[in-house]
Amino acid sequence: MRFWETVKVALSSLKANKLRSLLTVLGIVIGIFSIISISTVISMLQNSIEEGLSALGKNTFQIQKFPAMRFGRLSDKIRNRKNITIEDYYRLKKLLVEAKSVGAEQWQFGKMIKSKYESTNPNVQITGVTPEALPNNQWIVTDGRSINNNDLLRYKRVCILGADVSKKIFKFIYPIGQEIKIDGLRLKIIGVFEPQGQAFGQSRDNFIAIPLTTFQNKYGKYSRSVNITVMAYSAQTYNDTIETAIGYMRTIRKVPAGEDNDFDIFSNESLIMQVGNITQYIELGAIIVAFIALLAAGIGIMNIMLVSVTERTREIGIRKAIGAKKRNILFQFLIEAITLCQFGGLIGIVLGVSVGNLAGSFLNAQPTLPMDWIIIGVSLCVLIGITFGTYPAYKAANLDPIEALRYE
Repeated sequence: MRFWETVKVALSSLKANKLRSLLTVLGIVIGIFSIISISTVISMLQNSIEEGLSALGKNTFQIQKFPAMRFGRLSDKIRNRKNITIEDYYRLKKLLVEAKSVGAEQWQFGKMIKSKYESTNPNVQITGVTPEALPNNQWIVTDGRSINNNDLLRYKRVCILGADVSKKIFKFIYPIGQEIKIDGLRLKIIGVFEPQGQAFGQSRDNFIAIPLTTFQNKYGKYSRSVNITVMAYSAQTYNDTIETAIGYMRTIRKVPAGEDNDFDIFSNESLIMQVGNITQYIELGAIIVAFIALLAAGIGIMNIMLVSVTERTREIGIRKAIGAKKRNILFQFLIEAITLCQFGGLIGIVLGVSVGNLAGSFLNAQPTLPMDWIIIGVSLCVLIGITFGTYPAYKAANLDPIEALRYE
């Protein structure tokens, strides 16, 4: 028999038993669906997180009071850390000559920005910054000018608008030179930031920056901890700069030898690594669930194929009597097993990608197609078909044609 004739016979047999075939592939569908759906959601989150965590500039890290990623309740020791102060920042800036730039920032959230034309919702972030904080955070001023040391020294009431804020309150008016009001504080607009897009489904342009001294004069010098951003000179000096900064900060904050740091360091790379460490356990759980489902499905396929061999004993005998060889029979039943697995895998992949992207959309993540896991899923289906289809195929191929023809 020719190759395609064998394939046609195998497909005809499956088509003749539609209900049995559909029930047989159900386990495969569940297993592949489990892998693909969870992997799709994880891929969407990882892409969104990696994009969001690229907010810091190249070769830049940040020193702050609390961990950047928090899971569950913070320990009392961490919650009771003292704030990083503006004095800590100036001392570190003076000591850390190994760094290219050292900046500082403080934040207030949930503010309403008013102009004489429009108002924003009460969800705008206000950050007080030193001039160095802007390049360290990759905040580029596309119109107007940046905040400088003169603004800082003179407590100037000036600000730079994020792109979203500018569009909201100055739709048809050139914003530079206009005034806005926040909590009764009047600020003159000196610049507008370049759009940064979204991170975690949220806009990164819904903020304004003002001089740190002006911020502290309005909201209190010690009301919030200062975040310190540090840019190294190069990738080669990056790790050394981090270690040096940690040493200086421990000295500045009088951390005893042998005690843990009372501050945290984070960078794009460290946060992405933390996210990867967390998601790998989720992926492992998905693989275990999928393995159990696929194992059960494989056993089900072998059982159904054995039943099929028994039911089709006379058919096998007739085909052998008219010239079919062992390899033809073996190949036919293997094709049936692999086709069942691939059909179930295809359904599982389509459902997994669809449901995974739907679930990820509720988390404001960008849609994705996990090609690596799709390839793994297809390969698993072939492997299961061969593994669990070999014994029934071997049994069918080795039936005695005389005994098979006598079978009732």
